[in-house]
Amino acid sequence: MSNIFFPSELISSTYRIDFERLYQEGYRGILFDIDNTLVPHGAPADERAIRLFERLKKIGFQCCLVSNNKQPRVEMFNKDVNVHIVWLAHKPLPGGYRKGMQKMGTDISNTLLVGDQIFTDLWGGSFMGMYTILVKPINPKEEIQIVLKRILERPILWLYRHSRSYSREHEITDSERLNSM
Repeated sequence: MSNIFFPSELISSTYRIDFERLYQEGYRGILFDIDNTLVPHGAPADERAIRLFERLKKIGFQCCLVSNNKQPRVEMFNKDVNVHIVWLAHKPLPGGYRKGMQKMGTDISNTLLVGDQIFTDLWGGSFMGMYTILVKPINPKEEIQIVLKRILERPILWLYRHSRSYSREHEITDSERLNSM
């Protein structure tokens, strides 16, 4: 199994990522998937997402939503977060990622990708050589084609968790974090 399907990090939620650490490590741009990465499928930006993008801008990040969705969906979400957007990105093909980096003024060396699907978000970013963060989907209720992809993702995640590059600390959940305090 090629490491192209392995994330750089596996984290329980987009909202648990240590973005301050990543900025200190030199990252300046973040490409985000929307559905099930930031909000449930089809939902508008909620307060948590709005606060996240405000925080990221204060840190100094450029952000871009890179989605396979059509323009109305992406613009509806972006209305309240106001970042760069790329719709109909055709992930995992590299064009949408490149367009997002161009809009942010970043490149592969200082851009990271956050998404919830291995065969679209992660595969495309990894193929390009980007730092990738795979998050667990927000809502388990998904369209049938995504459910089928999730079945195919399971053996890859099992291999990843049993590989040398996997660190359990990246998967600590919110409840485990609260219990350890």
